[in-house]
Amino acid sequence: MQSYQIICEKYPSFRERSENVDLVVEISLQPWKVFKPDGVILFSDILTPLSGMNIPFDIVKGKGPIIFNPPTTIADVDQVREFFPEESVPYVGEALTILRKEVNNETAVLGFVGAPFTLASYVVEGGSSKNFTKIKRLAFSQPKVLHALLQKFATSMAKYIQFQANSGAQAVQIFDSWATQLSPVDFEEFSLPYLKQIVDTVKQTHPNLPLILYASGSGGLLERLPLTGVDVISLDWTVDMAEGRRRLGADVAVQGNVDPGVLFGSKEFITNRINDTVRKAGKGKHILNLGHGIKVGTPEENVAHFFEIAKDIRY
Repeated sequence: MQSYQIICEKYPSFRERSENVDLVVEISLQPWKVFKPDGVILFSDILTPLSGMNIPFDIVKGKGPIIFNPPTTIADVDQVREFFPEESVPYVGEALTILRKEVNNETAVLGFVGAPFTLASYVVEGGSSKNFTKIKRLAFSQPKVLHALLQKFATSMAKYIQFQANSGAQAVQIFDSWATQLSPVDFEEFSLPYLKQIVDTVKQTHPNLPLILYASGSGGLLERLPLTGVDVISLDWTVDMAEGRRRLGADVAVQGNVDPGVLFGSKEFITNRINDTVRKAGKGKHILNLGHGIKVGTPEENVAHFFEIAKDIRY
């Protein structure tokens, strides 16, 4: 959005934008004020907790996240602290509380966290990766080291979800963006148990909090995702919605999954793709959404059209 770009020019550091309560609230509300969607998403990043876990990092424009001291040994993992969000990221809680007051129950306030394997991937790789060589070397040559790191992330992210819910989040999405770099058997060892642990822990204290799981490129793992116990599976656009429904079963709620690139097309094209997705999803237990975040440069009038068509759909 143009309004967001203006803020970026004034505050070029992503961490400054995402760790300042006033800026977090302002940026979070920008899409809602213009498009009036059914949810306001907290402006943050899945790596935000890292500093509070004694993992120094930064997010550099044009490069993405940089982890300064990637852990490689059990001694390194021992230096990773358990995350206490009230102490480390109080601004997240403050922002969520303000957002709930600002929207005045006119829309839902949504929080999010990173999944243990995805967080571990960023941390061990030292940032983004194409081949995930370092995390896989650790997984297959020193699995005890990786499991120790994953356990710390699982415990910490459960606390983080509880903190977000207590502060005002009405639903929380768990991003396991890189879990799909794992084979199914390795997903069952290095991702699934920790996701399930997070869900079980959160449900003990917040049984009615909707938890959503998103894993990009999840076609090969689709049937395993509901085993985590989450309430909603978010599909990316590489999975046909009708096939996803069949494979997951009618009892599993789904979110998605229009290709974000569709918003570069004509309004007629966008309308047709929305209707196709809704038709394939069937009635009930479907949250219409994109299959990933909006692409940079997407025409704002096309985003507005997406919401207009979505709001007018009647079953």
